[in-house]
Amino acid sequence: MSCVKNMSGFGPSPIPQEGKWDQVKEITSISGFSHGCGMCAPQQGTCKLTLNVKNGIIKEALIETIGCSGMTHSAAMAGEILIGKTILEALNTDLVCDAINDAMKNLFLQLVYGRSQSAFSLGGLEVGASMEDLGKYKTSQVGTIFSTEKTGVRYLNLTEGYITKMALDENDEVIGYEYVNLGLLLKNMTSDENLSCKEALQKSTKVYGRFDDAKKVINPRGE
Repeated sequence: MSCVKNMSGFGPSPIPQEGKWDQVKEITSISGFSHGCGMCAPQQGTCKLTLNVKNGIIKEALIETIGCSGMTHSAAMAGEILIGKTILEALNTDLVCDAINDAMKNLFLQLVYGRSQSAFSLGGLEVGASMEDLGKYKTSQVGTIFSTEKTGVRYLNLTEGYITKMALDENDEVIGYEYVNLGLLLKNMTSDENLSCKEALQKSTKVYGRFDDAKKVINPRGE
């Protein structure tokens, strides 16, 4: 039987990573910074996983979960497991929670196909860059909104923090809100200024939007 030879000289397609095009043949040639999201098996919780990978090795991991209480403990374990592993090792390691495993799978695909967020950033992002996503006070940005047909919308938690008041205009439409930045509150309560709880709360309370123009102010949790 005749042997038909394969065409020679063709390697994998080059992918963009950290500001250059690489023809990746080994897992240790993968570098990138990106996010991946995954769901748990009953689809009742989710994980946002952020990895900073240098030469195939996970140098930085940020794990954020929302769902059951077990997910938070799983995230704590995954934080210890991930660092120092290659992305292939991490893909084939049980990261405890289905949502974290799913996020790892999705993130792995982004990195090996050159779809990372640092694909066109020369030199990539420094280790520690993912903490910037949490803001100055290192708090996850979780949005919690509740609405009913009878009462309309209630803002409970937004990027800025814990919502204490909602500002409405003459049409009872939202035009702003007052919030407490919980990270800043804890910082003020534990600072060397020896602030009272009331003073710390006042320093941590701010407003957003046209709050001062409100025709009505409501408590989103009590009205």
